[in-house]
Amino acid sequence: MRKTPLLLLAAGLALAGCMQTDGQRALAGAAGGAIIADATDNNVVAGAALGALAGTYCDDAGVCTRSY
Repeated sequence: MRKTPLLLLAAGLALAGCMQTDGQRALAGAAGGAIIADATDNNVVAGAALGALAGTYCDDAGVCTRSY
């Protein structure tokens, strides 16, 4: 496994708390999904699509709610 995608993933997760809108979370999810798919030698486009869906709906599911 390459180290660069894992470092990018860690940086993306660190910034995940800064996302406020569904669009921002979708972009972060797409980037994270693509990085994970690339690191695990899977389809990058499918990983990005699944990550975007997860990012868009994470607040609706109560996963990424703000406490303030």
